[in-house]
Amino acid sequence: MSARPAATATSSAAVESADPCCAAPLPVLGRDVTVPLVTGGEVTYAALDYAASAPALQRVWDDVAAYAPYYGSVHRGAGYLSQLSTDLFENSRVTVAEFLDCRPGDQVVFTRSTTDSLNLLAQVIPAGCEVFVFETEHHASLLPWQGARVTYLNAPRTPQQAVETLERALADRDPYGPALVCVTGASNVTGELWPVKELAAAAHAHGARIVLDAAQFAPHHPVSVRELDVDWIAFSGHKLYAPFGSGVLAGRADWLQESEPYLAGGGASKKVARRADGGVDVEWHTTAARHEAGSPNVIGVYSIASACKALTEAGFDSLVERERHLIAKVRAGLAEVPEVRVLSLFGDDAPRVGVISFVVDGWNSSHFAAALSAEYGIGVRDGLFCAHPLVRTLLGSDPQDPGECGAPEAEPGERSLNAIRVSFGAGTPDEHVDRFVRAVRELVTQGAKWQYRTESGRCVPAV
Repeated sequence: MSARPAATATSSAAVESADPCCAAPLPVLGRDVTVPLVTGGEVTYAALDYAASAPALQRVWDDVAAYAPYYGSVHRGAGYLSQLSTDLFENSRVTVAEFLDCRPGDQVVFTRSTTDSLNLLAQVIPAGCEVFVFETEHHASLLPWQGARVTYLNAPRTPQQAVETLERALADRDPYGPALVCVTGASNVTGELWPVKELAAAAHAHGARIVLDAAQFAPHHPVSVRELDVDWIAFSGHKLYAPFGSGVLAGRADWLQESEPYLAGGGASKKVARRADGGVDVEWHTTAARHEAGSPNVIGVYSIASACKALTEAGFDSLVERERHLIAKVRAGLAEVPEVRVLSLFGDDAPRVGVISFVVDGWNSSHFAAALSAEYGIGVRDGLFCAHPLVRTLLGSDPQDPGECGAPEAEPGERSLNAIRVSFGAGTPDEHVDRFVRAVRELVTQGAKWQYRTESGRCVPAV
């Protein structure tokens, strides 16, 4: 399928008919893109896969475009553009620290993504450190700790159970040495908020540190490192309406300063000299630059800072209120379809962000997602969402049951070990979620209007 900007399309923000108590959606890039339907005609694309990658805020795109002609090397040039770019890069670090409400002395390290940030942290933990992580985590939080002792905790069914489970595990660790807890702020599968502040208190009470995976949290809620009392926080620009290839690891400096650089090379080194024996001595930076070797992605970093400013200026109170309005619409609509089962750890009343996963009786989830796209112009995600243990637990499957993220293992119409995820945020208009709810109802009651087949691991319309 092709996609193109509509020459005469009306801005979705202009026709927004949201509840008057809620603010209008923020302008995002691509809000007027139209896509063809397999049944004929075109429709404005409904991007409802924010949990994978959120569209760029128009403000972010405009800021990047305004800076692009002035692009220059960072920390390496005497010319005007290099000096300007260096200032932009370092000022972006300040902006991110303010957005996260970091403590004095905390470092903000720019990375490629949340995954990169947590892999960096995994490389700097002290020898003998034991890592505690719930099986409910995204693979970015679940997998980087392969060189350490790792204790995987079973999925809790209440926030209080999460805290109690962690407390028991930390108290029982043997030997009672350094420990690190890794936990999400909001699930990328269920959208449910985790009791981060309480988990941080439990970790510190037992002599452990904690890192917060805020990939799904920071785009939806204000984040305060100080208030939550976490030691580090990691997130990605591409989920924060700044999809230009950068991420952040922010927090305590000591482990970062005491370790070898994540990458060795220019920028991380402060001084390099030959020794008399022919070798090389290296003095590494003790600032964030220690783990930022190579030419930095100044455009990606600036885009994150721009997004932080845009969200702060828009006001998280109004953004959260609007998102709750959309969540209520989607959940109420799905509740009216008996064949739909929404996946949840903590129950219907748990606070959450705009991430909802579900399965439909009698449907292969990949088939259902394909029909949403081809027949309604709606983009969602299907699969195991890079959180295989959690989705398997929620679906009640055996760990050995076949199933793969994003690849249907069954023919269209047959049950499969995967789910459908709809996700939205600051740029989502009411019409998109209204169309989604209507599409779910029509597909369940009337069936798909088109035939589908599996091709290269994806369910696609049969032409």
